[in-house]
Amino acid sequence: MSLTAPPSLIDSHCHLEMLDDPGRAVAEASSAGVGTVVTIGIDAATSRRAVELAQSLPGVYATVGLHPHDAGALGEGLLAELEALARRPRVVAIGECGLDFYRDLSPRDAQQRAFSAQIALARRLDLPLVVHVREAGEEAMAQLADEAAGLTVVMHCFSLPAYVDECNARGYYASFAGNVTYKNAGDLRAAAAAVREDRLMVETDAPFLAPVPNRGNSNVPAWVVHTAAVVAEARGWDAARTAEVTSANARRVFGLEAPEAPEMCR
Repeated sequence: MSLTAPPSLIDSHCHLEMLDDPGRAVAEASSAGVGTVVTIGIDAATSRRAVELAQSLPGVYATVGLHPHDAGALGEGLLAELEALARRPRVVAIGECGLDFYRDLSPRDAQQRAFSAQIALARRLDLPLVVHVREAGEEAMAQLADEAAGLTVVMHCFSLPAYVDECNARGYYASFAGNVTYKNAGDLRAAAAAVREDRLMVETDAPFLAPVPNRGNSNVPAWVVHTAAVVAEARGWDAARTAEVTSANARRVFGLEAPEAPEMCR
């Protein structure tokens, strides 16, 4: 008699091009039960590379976008390139884009203009929008309310516990990264428990935000299992249910192919 293997996890947000060996990282993730990885573009070069990796590595999909840190670089040429890349196979979203008023590496008005342009691009191409927000919750939520109605929105590295009820009401997806495992992140764990079941996802943001017990190291997609374990604990779930729910949500939001489950003999 054969049994179906339990569903694997999906790392819904990482930066494979920043890792020393993306192919090895994907293989190690697969061995750890992370069968699908979404690699994220943050400018023209990384968006091109994300598309290349999605087309060359099994289980990898890409997004294309311009990070708020580089918002000042947005022009008609770059926006046209992002649109062309977004039409390529295995590109599943626009972003990451948004507002970062913590580092303020681009002027705030430039960040808001670049955010608007990418919201419009997501609408034009009927793709989800992957959103970065840091120390700009009020402004980002207001801009999304004004400009992104009807779009599928993913709040990456969810950092808005004060807005979790509003995100739920708007139907935004919330993806939790390794910082939810940190000792002082009780507010994030409470948010992970409060997010709608049909909107919950997990990610690494690799190579950033390595989860406990690997905090301080360069993060890799395989370590999303640690983040998922903490999210499971916060919700009172077991590992299998967490994988099933978060993977189903990621497949839905990004339109991912369901992997074929291997047979397990007993």
